[in-house]
Amino acid sequence: MSADVLTPNVEVAAEAPRGSGFGRKAWAWGWPKLLAIGLVLAFWQVVYVSGWRPAYVLPSPATTLSKLWDMLGTERFWSAMQTTLTRAIIGFLLALLIGTIIGVLVARVRPLRLAVGSLITGLQTMPSIAWFPFAILLFGLTEQAILFVVILGAAPSIANGVINGIDHIPPSYLRLGKVLGAGTIALYRDIALPAAMPGYLAGLTQGWAFAWRSLMAGELLVIIAEKPSLGANLEFARQFSKAPELLATMLVILILGMLVDGLFSSFSRRLRRRRGLAVD
Repeated sequence: MSADVLTPNVEVAAEAPRGSGFGRKAWAWGWPKLLAIGLVLAFWQVVYVSGWRPAYVLPSPATTLSKLWDMLGTERFWSAMQTTLTRAIIGFLLALLIGTIIGVLVARVRPLRLAVGSLITGLQTMPSIAWFPFAILLFGLTEQAILFVVILGAAPSIANGVINGIDHIPPSYLRLGKVLGAGTIALYRDIALPAAMPGYLAGLTQGWAFAWRSLMAGELLVIIAEKPSLGANLEFARQFSKAPELLATMLVILILGMLVDGLFSSFSRRLRRRRGLAVD
């Protein structure tokens, strides 16, 4: 092989370490999100200066950020954050388990797919807020009512991600696994699910978005005594016309959602690189 062919590979190998530092990666991951937040704040400031709404309804970004800084120093805020994140993690993990099992069963059992395949899509498109009257009727104003709706919001998206991922697995993969002696559990654990991972990951990303939205709706409707949460803080700020606190809490919810979405995006990029679908 000629030196002309080898030289570009050597140059690429020599340049790679220079861009592989943790600080560089963190900056590449974080600056688009900081830019997005900056654009939102700039647009907000323009609207505030225009006088479209009075300051007690739409406070300035500076007033809101000052209120957010004050909130960060209170125990109630961190307790609310802990409650909301705990609910989100528990609800999403339960939805992950249920959605994965249902997705695998529906993808591989044809009668089951014919029976409930369209039902899963119907559940996915149904607004989560519509489930809360039924959830409150079943469980009352409790944690179970919130988790019930979070699971119903996220599990169908995860199940559809599994189904779509398995549908796009080359049949030769499964045949080869059977030839090599893989049992039913090993076939799906070691071959089917890894091969279906791109679609599965897309379902997880969408499932988290639905879970987060369902949770916020639930915390606005189901307020439990002595259990502060970000949703409850929103409702109390609205009731007492505390616009800076309301907007500060909304900023926290927005930033948390962006951070989690960034994690899913990082996993997706890493998966694409491992499969040769991305080089950056």
